[in-house]
Amino acid sequence: MLSAFFIIVRLTWDLILWCGLWLRPRESLEAEILFLRRQLALYGERGVKPKRIDASTRVALTFLSRWFDWRSALVVVRPETLIGWHRAGFRLWWRWKSRPGRPPIPKELRELIRRMAEENPVWGQERITNELLLKLGLRVSPRTVAKYMPQPAPGRPRGGQRWSTFLRNHARGVVACDFLVAVTSTFRVLYVLVVIEHRSRRLIHLNVTAHPTAQWTRQQLREAVGYEERYEYLLHDRDAIFSAELDESIRRLGLRVLKSPPRSPKANSLCERVIGTIRRECLDWFIPLSEAHLRQTLKAWVTHYNRGRPHSALGPGVPDPPASSTVPLSPSRHRLDDFRLVQAKAILGGLHHEYSLARS
Repeated sequence: MLSAFFIIVRLTWDLILWCGLWLRPRESLEAEILFLRRQLALYGERGVKPKRIDASTRVALTFLSRWFDWRSALVVVRPETLIGWHRAGFRLWWRWKSRPGRPPIPKELRELIRRMAEENPVWGQERITNELLLKLGLRVSPRTVAKYMPQPAPGRPRGGQRWSTFLRNHARGVVACDFLVAVTSTFRVLYVLVVIEHRSRRLIHLNVTAHPTAQWTRQQLREAVGYEERYEYLLHDRDAIFSAELDESIRRLGLRVLKSPPRSPKANSLCERVIGTIRRECLDWFIPLSEAHLRQTLKAWVTHYNRGRPHSALGPGVPDPPASSTVPLSPSRHRLDDFRLVQAKAILGGLHHEYSLARS
């Protein structure tokens, strides 16, 4: 690769010098040519062995021999050698011109094949070919598709499902619950039960009590699960409040109970994270006066969390967006239309705000 680079550099320099010769008078060029030929004759008479010819010199001599009778001017090698260089160059050119195989397909189609293979790891070349033909009207051979499909990563055969896909598919039927503690202005300890849906990150239930019991928790979980959504798994830790009777009652609702390992909060990471969000964005800025005050505050914040707060894990997106939440993109990235105004809605007395567009 490095030798080819030096050949290109030398040939480029020779081309620049050759272009410069066109600017010189013809008499000057003829005198210089005669001058150089007399010096070469001296070297020939003395029998001096010339320096080894490199590849760039071979290409230059072969190209220049087309413009004059080179046989009388050739000194450094025999005429058969120059003819051999010319034939070798012709063979290389003809090999490049007659390279086997079909011409490559357009770049956009190659990128589309790679994208379809990456987005659908269980698809093979036949499936991608049929998809291109039936849905997009593109006729591509399966062998051509296989040529441009990315190679599988080491240790993961083609068709293996990604962990992100596996978790996303199973998150549709998983809910998790946990307790957090809040202290009132009179130093009364209150317990908050949080139930979150893994698929949409939506808080499906939240309630407050001063005396959490298994019966109270069981009733709250029954209200959270309900019958509108079909869930398959309930994830919680090994707190004593989640008794065997509570788990058995949940199983009768058609859910399978999953208990996280001891002292492993990461096993219930989504619920632990939303508890941290509740503290950072709500409870750390309020001093609850009573159980009712805490319940009212959390209820307002949960509505903001589900319907107004963007979540990075969703794309970004909102867990429970309103029906008319689609906002058309502005023609300019950094400017709003002249007939649009930005409205702000205060949440929790101005602790947070929700912004929306309105017509002026």
